[in-house]
Amino acid sequence: MTTERVIRIFAGTMIMVSVYLYSQQSGAALNTPSWLWLTLFVGVNLFQSGFSRWCLMEKILIKLGVKPGGACGTC
Repeated sequence: MTTERVIRIFAGTMIMVSVYLYSQQSGAALNTPSWLWLTLFVGVNLFQSGFSRWCLMEKILIKLGVKPGGACGTC
């Protein structure tokens, strides 16, 4: 698995988790709009990395031994 695929999976997971926590109707006060800040944070990071081609998570994954490269396998 390449860094790009891991980042896409991680970003998607964070977005789904934050929306899920926001939508919960339990008494644990998880349905506060504060969870949407996580969604915004992930979106802003994806947006800026699209322009700057710099991603902190990619650097961390490479140091952890994940193979760098694109999701298509030929990048």
